[in-house]
Amino acid sequence: MAQLTPGFRGRDRPSGVALPPGQYEAHDFPVLSAGPTPHVPTEAWELEVVTEHGERRSWTWEEFLALPQEEPTVDIHCVTRWSKFGTAWRGVSLDTLLADVSSTAEYALVGSYGGYTTNVPVADLLGGKAWVVHTYDGAPLAPVHGGPARLIVPHLYFWKSAKWVRSIRLMQQDRRGFWEELGYHDRGDPWREQRYQGD
Repeated sequence: MAQLTPGFRGRDRPSGVALPPGQYEAHDFPVLSAGPTPHVPTEAWELEVVTEHGERRSWTWEEFLALPQEEPTVDIHCVTRWSKFGTAWRGVSLDTLLADVSSTAEYALVGSYGGYTTNVPVADLLGGKAWVVHTYDGAPLAPVHGGPARLIVPHLYFWKSAKWVRSIRLMQQDRRGFWEELGYHDRGDPWREQRYQGD
């Protein structure tokens, strides 16, 4: 059999770690954003949840920090094909944020300061699968990475982990967000390579 050049084999996968198909390991933390970086002072920051019935629950920065905090260490996977292993965060579980919210909605549309939106099934936000985080690697989350707070849903492609998170609207019917309107997948499972509609 003819020898193949490295271009046919792709990049080597790291040994002993799980890497979804089509991904390579990144050792830096790439920054990809659609639009300018919002700079949101914590004094003006607010997170709100709006149910399908129009009921609203919100937290100021101080109220958010007073909630039970968790420190997930997770792998993250960007649809542009880089993956980063063992990222360490601190923040509040969506199980905590939605615990007292009366809703039977199956879908959520997450909104950001700056206007970005993305849709996520509610089932992908609960059960210890998602957090709104304010700290990365022991330091306050930098604005370029979504500070002062961002969503992380590590088992989905990272465009679902909305930076500069501002709102979570719960809905009975799915509604596509920014990238999904442009053809990206509604769920975005990296293990199934759900990059685009139809994958």
